[in-house]
Amino acid sequence: MTPEESRRDEAARWLAQARKDLNAARLLASAEPSSSVFHSQQAAEKAAKAFLALHDVPFRKTHDLNELGGQCAALNPSLAPLFQAASDLTDYAVVFRYLDAPREPDESEATVALGTAARVFEAISVLLAPLR
Repeated sequence: MTPEESRRDEAARWLAQARKDLNAARLLASAEPSSSVFHSQQAAEKAAKAFLALHDVPFRKTHDLNELGGQCAALNPSLAPLFQAASDLTDYAVVFRYLDAPREPDESEATVALGTAARVFEAISVLLAPLR
């Protein structure tokens, strides 16, 4: 496998995982909003990592969509507004997964998070269309 084929394969695998998280977020939005927002964050994060992997840009093990989005926007400035909007998802990676959560998100919040994650996923999917 060539280095380019390897990058394309890794990007496709990240994108497939992002798709699974997006589907989980959809299914859980009304029944388990706190789980849904987690999966929305994960979908956006993994879509960003797919884009970076394809472009052979190393990234840290992080949930920070500001950091990942900044790296993506450096490669494609049209992604900057999208990731600025998605930066609000960053906290969902951890905040509602533990007993000391400050509050419980509701279905409305989960729906907004899902919409944001879906926009990130779709934008990255379009840019990586040959991988699908």
